[in-house]
Amino acid sequence: MGILLLNADMGESFGAWQLGQDEAVLPFIDLANIACGFHASDPDTMRRTVRLALAHQVKIGAHPAYPDLVGFGRRSLACSPAEIENMVLYQLGALDGLCRAEGTQVSYVKPHGALYNDMMREPEKLAAVMQAVARYDASLPLMLMAKADNQTALDLAQSFGLQLWFEAFADRAYDNAGFLVSRQLPDAVLSSQEQIVEQARRLIMAEPLIAHDGSALRLTADTLCVHGDNPESIAAVSAIRHLLENLKLDGLV
Repeated sequence: MGILLLNADMGESFGAWQLGQDEAVLPFIDLANIACGFHASDPDTMRRTVRLALAHQVKIGAHPAYPDLVGFGRRSLACSPAEIENMVLYQLGALDGLCRAEGTQVSYVKPHGALYNDMMREPEKLAAVMQAVARYDASLPLMLMAKADNQTALDLAQSFGLQLWFEAFADRAYDNAGFLVSRQLPDAVLSSQEQIVEQARRLIMAEPLIAHDGSALRLTADTLCVHGDNPESIAAVSAIRHLLENLKLDGLV
């Protein structure tokens, strides 16, 4: 069993508006998904977040989205595959430029919000994202949702010469196919620290989750997404890191 890396979304403030508690979360994670200006962030926020990640020795990932600042990138847009390829390239290049100014570079790519969900359901959109990453730098891993069956994504990635990192979520409910339950439905987001840490434990130990319909769901993941946008979830992030460290000490992961 491999050790899951913890990832979190970062740099989602915009100008004078502050969102998230990046400085409180960074000590507990391995991977920082930094917003690239389309759903959140701005050049100053992006560069500041790059510096914070470097200070904590956390790898930096590009977190591109649909151009939807008002909707925080959570609304599906009618974009063609060519438009999606170009918007991913644009955002990836912007963040990588700021990284290079700080002596580092983007290490992976994880799409955000509606773009992330759409590409998991629509192969032509997933292909557009993969093509953008491959044309920019085919050595960059692409992070995408771990599902009950990942073979289609693996086959497509192989055609582009890309490595995939499969991601699971500690604080989201799943349906029986491994898709996230819509935020518009009740109980789509786990609210208690106990629930979040228990789901993280199951994912770390490769134990089945309980899907929204009560069925057993087994996911194979490389990384675990955690959120830290309120004190309760920051406590959960800390508890998940503590759990991981204890399991490593016990030789269980």
